[in-house]
Amino acid sequence: MNASAAVWDGHGFSLADDALPDLGPGESLVEVELATICGSDLHTVAGDRLGPTPSVLGHEAVGRVVGTGPGAPVATGARVVWTIGTSCGGCRPCRRGVPQKCVHVRKYGHQQRTDGWRLNGTLASYVHLLPGTGVVRVPEELPAALVAPAGCATATVTCAARRVGLGPADAVVVIGCGMLGLTAVAHATDLGASVVACDVDPARLDLARSLGAVAVAEPAQLPQLAASYGADVVLEMSGHHSAVTAALDVVDLAGRVALVGSVSPGPTVAVDPEQLVRRLVTVVGSHNYAPADLVEAVAFLSGSTRAGALRGLVSTAYSLEEVDAAFRAASRGLAPRVAVRPDPRVTSRSPSAPGATSGAVPR
Repeated sequence: MNASAAVWDGHGFSLADDALPDLGPGESLVEVELATICGSDLHTVAGDRLGPTPSVLGHEAVGRVVGTGPGAPVATGARVVWTIGTSCGGCRPCRRGVPQKCVHVRKYGHQQRTDGWRLNGTLASYVHLLPGTGVVRVPEELPAALVAPAGCATATVTCAARRVGLGPADAVVVIGCGMLGLTAVAHATDLGASVVACDVDPARLDLARSLGAVAVAEPAQLPQLAASYGADVVLEMSGHHSAVTAALDVVDLAGRVALVGSVSPGPTVAVDPEQLVRRLVTVVGSHNYAPADLVEAVAFLSGSTRAGALRGLVSTAYSLEEVDAAFRAASRGLAPRVAVRPDPRVTSRSPSAPGATSGAVPR
C-alpha cells in the first residue's frame, strides 16, 4: 500500500505517492479520517509564514491507528487525535511543564519532508507519528468534523482556559470569533461562565450567540458591554494589535487576560504598567498546549451541550485532489474550518457531518 500526500513546495501543491514507512520504537501510523485547515496553514500558503520545504502541511485531524512499532502509545485500531508536536520529556521546558516548547520539538505540518519522515502532516492519507507525540483516543460516536480540530484549535483553547484560571463564576469576554474564539465561547459557557463575544464580522457574532454567548459586540460597543456584564477573564483570540489593547482596557479590577492570537509579528502595543499594577491585572501568554490539554479538549467535545453547533463550524470535505480549492475556500473564510478528506474510501463510523449551516463551503 502507498500513501497520498499534498506536498507544498513554497509555491504550490503537488500530489505525491509515498511508500508506507517502516515503524520504529514508539512510532505509529495513522490513517487520516478527516483533516481541517488551520490558520497557520493559510499563513504559510499566503507567504506570511515561512517554513521548510518541501513539506506536508496540516496538523488538525482525526484518524485510526493502522500500524505500530514496539512501545507505541496506543494499539492498532484505535481512533485518535494527537498533539501538534513531539516532546522529549527531559529538557528544561518539558520538566517545567511546558512540553510544547521542548527544545527538540518536531511539529506536524511544519517540518521538511525527509527520507525517514515523509508523512509528517495531515494533508495526506496517512500520518507517521513519532515518539514523544501525545496520542488521545476518541470515542467512535463523535463526528469527525467535531473532533478533527481538537489537535490545534480546541486544545489551544483548553490550555488558555487552564493558564488563565477560567472558572464557572467568571464573566468572560472573548475577542475574535474565528475558530479559536468560537470554541472558547462554547468551552467557557459549558464551564458555567457567562460570555460576551466581540468581532468585526456580524456573521461570526451570530455564530457566537449560537454557541452560548449572552451578548455580542462589535469593537466600538465592547467597553459598554464589558462594563455591564463584567470582564473577570478576557480571552484575546484574534492577534490584532487593537484587540490586544482592547483586552487590556476592558478587563475588570483583579481580572485576568490571556493573549492567544498574537502568533506572528505585528505592531507593538502601548501598555501603562501603572494601570496594570493598580488594577491588579494578570496577563498570561498561551501558545499551543500540553498533552493534558488535548485530553481535556476531547473530554469537552465528548460532553459539550453545543457539540452540534461546533460540528457545524467545519465545512463539507474536499478531497485531497481538491486541496487548492480547499485553501481558496478557507482563505475566503467561507467556514471557520475547511475540511479535507484525504482518502474518499475512509469514512467515519460516526454519523456523517453536514456542512456549516452558516458559511458552508459550496462544492
